[in-house]
Amino acid sequence: MRKLLHLWRYYSFGPEQYRECMNGLFLNNLISLRQANSIIAVFAGIFSVFPVLLNRDFISAGVYLFTALVAALLVVYTNYKMQTEHASNRFIYVLITIFYTNIMLFGTYLCVWSSPDKLATIFLSFLVCALLMFINPPQFTLFLTLGAMLLFIVSAVIMKTTENWIYDVCNVMIAGVIGLYFNWQISKLRFGLEISTNMLQDERDNYMDQSTIDELTQLRNRRDFMQTFQRYLKNYRTSDDWLCLAIIDIDFFKFYNDHYGHPKGDDCLRSIGSVFNDLNNLGVYSARVGGEEFALLWFEQDISHVDAVVEHITGKIAELNIPHEKSKVSPYVTISMGVYVVRCGASNDMKALYDLADKMLYNAKESGRNCAVISGNDIVQYKIPSAA
Repeated sequence: MRKLLHLWRYYSFGPEQYRECMNGLFLNNLISLRQANSIIAVFAGIFSVFPVLLNRDFISAGVYLFTALVAALLVVYTNYKMQTEHASNRFIYVLITIFYTNIMLFGTYLCVWSSPDKLATIFLSFLVCALLMFINPPQFTLFLTLGAMLLFIVSAVIMKTTENWIYDVCNVMIAGVIGLYFNWQISKLRFGLEISTNMLQDERDNYMDQSTIDELTQLRNRRDFMQTFQRYLKNYRTSDDWLCLAIIDIDFFKFYNDHYGHPKGDDCLRSIGSVFNDLNNLGVYSARVGGEEFALLWFEQDISHVDAVVEHITGKIAELNIPHEKSKVSPYVTISMGVYVVRCGASNDMKALYDLADKMLYNAKESGRNCAVISGNDIVQYKIPSAA
């Protein structure tokens, strides 16, 4: 029995999968609420006209119009919540309860209080359809269904003849069971679909990561860099004035590999990659575009801040204190950097800008390495020595 209750409560899935999917699917109820209340508002609004035209029954017309008004207010409020803030599950519970109460009071009045001599087929349809509109926790669905059935049964016993209310009570109990069963089955199918979708999305994200992330350094690779560079050229904030592109090379890395061996060379690349990964906190995008070559992209509002970024990078590399006995410029691993700065929107020629930054890197190497050379379309070329 306990196992059956567990299966019923979690739609045959485990608690973890249930909670993960419910958080996503439950928010879809807002869309269903908007659509359902729109239908009820129109239906009840039109229905309120007939009692006045046919029987001049203003009480019935007022009840139907009130139902339409509540539904319309729920549509407006749901739209407002969807556009302005994240809706909590508790908030959605309240809205669904109000919707159920509104529609069941409407159905009860229509099928019992205003027409006690008729069978309540419309109410039964309302009950089943309302249950199929939403993906709720089974306990909540059961609570709403039992509440609606109790409201109807009490009203039917009070207002209807014995023959009619016995027939209606039997039918509403059957309708409630059918509605609960199909609601559970449909919810289970949607949970299964959501789980499959999440698994496919996770696999897709994994494949994307594998195709865009350098396995050794965990930086983005050249493919991702070219895509990001193209996006940076076209998309930038109005507050950004400058786009900065840096090409970086580890000084005498071939000598390092030859002397210390490739495993040590990989360790060196990982350490430098970790420095570049930390640049994300400064809004700097980093990628490994070649063996020992890296590329950086970032925006600046103040062009004078470029120097601070460059000095921060060279300082962090110096702090690594990675020995490099075969280097001709320092006993430790150093880098050379070429930086080209262009006004945002001034050029969309990715290859030309990359070549200009690469030329600055060449100039840095020609200037003795272990430094950064900076230039731009509005900047006179200058050199920043390394912090080492």
